[in-house]
Amino acid sequence: MNRYLAEFLGTFWLVFGGCGSAVLAAAFPELGIGFAGVSLAFGLTVLTGAYAFGHISGGHFNPAVSVGLWVGGRFDAKDLAPYIIAQVVGGIIAAFILYLIVQGQAGFTGTGGFATNGYGDLSPGKYSLVSALIIEIVLTAIFLIVILGSTDKRAPAGFAPIAIGLALTLIHLISIPVTNTSVNPARSTAVAIFAETAALGQLWLFWVAPIVGAVIGAVIYKIVGSESQN
Repeated sequence: MNRYLAEFLGTFWLVFGGCGSAVLAAAFPELGIGFAGVSLAFGLTVLTGAYAFGHISGGHFNPAVSVGLWVGGRFDAKDLAPYIIAQVVGGIIAAFILYLIVQGQAGFTGTGGFATNGYGDLSPGKYSLVSALIIEIVLTAIFLIVILGSTDKRAPAGFAPIAIGLALTLIHLISIPVTNTSVNPARSTAVAIFAETAALGQLWLFWVAPIVGAVIGAVIYKIVGSESQN
């Protein structure tokens, strides 16, 4: 149960910190943090969360990461469903608290997009479904390669959270204009519930693409990692 609670708290922190920065600070008049600030916020949530909870649960905070680690032989199948449930619930609770906070602003008229992910009209840059599918698969695959590589027993010890956090920052810098960046089904699900758009109707892509990408990344690293030992 400690591991599941750690995954709940870590995913809560990721959604509250990352999506919270997008909802509350990204476009704040004159002092808004913009795309770069939101990208850094997501990276920092993973970096700090991994140092806080990684030694307890492994610091997945993402259903796609859990699936990828299972495919990569780093995670037990019996824990897969409980981890995913803990992650999704943690994200939803974080989004709910953000929902309560935004209602307290003077002149509140609704949540709008609420940092959701999307394609077509719901894409920040109006990118197509195909563009969204490709970028989410590719970036999640790379994310898993970074995770597996930086946590490999042959890698320098203690630095994995930094590499993983910086990788997630870079991923957001690349893809916020395309999908508002998911690579994490729990993050996408949490805010879609409270948005006033059609985000729930597009949520399927942000489960399918990250999980497919995670599997691809895990397979690639198993090949590359095994060859490097010879």
